[in-house]
Amino acid sequence: MAERKGASTVTLSARPRVLGHAAVVGKKEGEGPLAGCFDAVFDDVTMEKESWEQAESALQKEAFTRALDHAGISPSQLDVLFAGDLLDQCTASTFAMRDYSVPLLGQYGACSTMAQTLAMAALAVDSGAADLAAAVTSSHFCSAERQFRYPLTYGGQRTPTAQWTATASGCVVVGMGGKGVRLREITVGRIVDMGVTDANNMGAAMAPAAADTLTRYFEDTDTRPGDYDLIATGDLGACGSSLLKELLSRKGLLLGSNYRDCGLMLFDRETQDVHAGGSGCGCSAAVLCGKILPQIERGELHDVLFVATGALLSATSARQGESIPGIAHLVRLTK
Repeated sequence: MAERKGASTVTLSARPRVLGHAAVVGKKEGEGPLAGCFDAVFDDVTMEKESWEQAESALQKEAFTRALDHAGISPSQLDVLFAGDLLDQCTASTFAMRDYSVPLLGQYGACSTMAQTLAMAALAVDSGAADLAAAVTSSHFCSAERQFRYPLTYGGQRTPTAQWTATASGCVVVGMGGKGVRLREITVGRIVDMGVTDANNMGAAMAPAAADTLTRYFEDTDTRPGDYDLIATGDLGACGSSLLKELLSRKGLLLGSNYRDCGLMLFDRETQDVHAGGSGCGCSAAVLCGKILPQIERGELHDVLFVATGALLSATSARQGESIPGIAHLVRLTK
């Protein structure tokens, strides 16, 4: 059973494992630095569908079915599925999963959704509420632009602080036994709102939440940033990553060469026009499932903090001039 450690962190006593995982991406993501890490790269980002939203659902189905194949199980064997995305009412996930008779709990954490769904799946298995659980999320550049900014045909200009929503999806299957990556600890994020109102600078809105979650985790576990092989946030981008380092340094917590941001790992900012880096639910999901988990499996990494961040705005709240609340959830992964 899970046990509390300190004020905010939960230790997963049963040590559930990753039984299978998959990451699928679009053309732009497949041209980035992690090109060889993904299960599939789709050059046709319409996925042969009639709308961008349908394309995102198709992308999520690809990640889901491939992860289950890697785990050697069928959808009917899942006890629960935690799924979410950026669209209204999590429709990308709803329509992706409607063909499967799997108990589903929809999740919304904006770009933190991969960590949120993974944490929920781990807790379900660790508690005995489920033998097999899955976590899946996705995003699509075109569906996100239409909902949160402007339709592509508008041709709006993007500011230097803006990030590029990844066309990507990732899925993780969690259970007991086997030799997969262990899920060790979870720190659930708190809403932190520093009054940022610029929807084109979400890194600044999310960085304080990442700093809060990491600070609480280090206090609960009596550890320091240098104790881990990798601390991966997602997706703060260039602006948010710099701000996170500054915020933690004020508390005497220095992020060194073991710190990376998924939004800066997925794309090459020198050769790809992504401005401040990548974002979207699928960004950290694809980096986790395509790059980080395989590195732990191969023994290249042994102890990783995966800290996915989310900007909890909506198209309506942004138009009403509301500030952007941020959140960050942490999952510790070990060999």
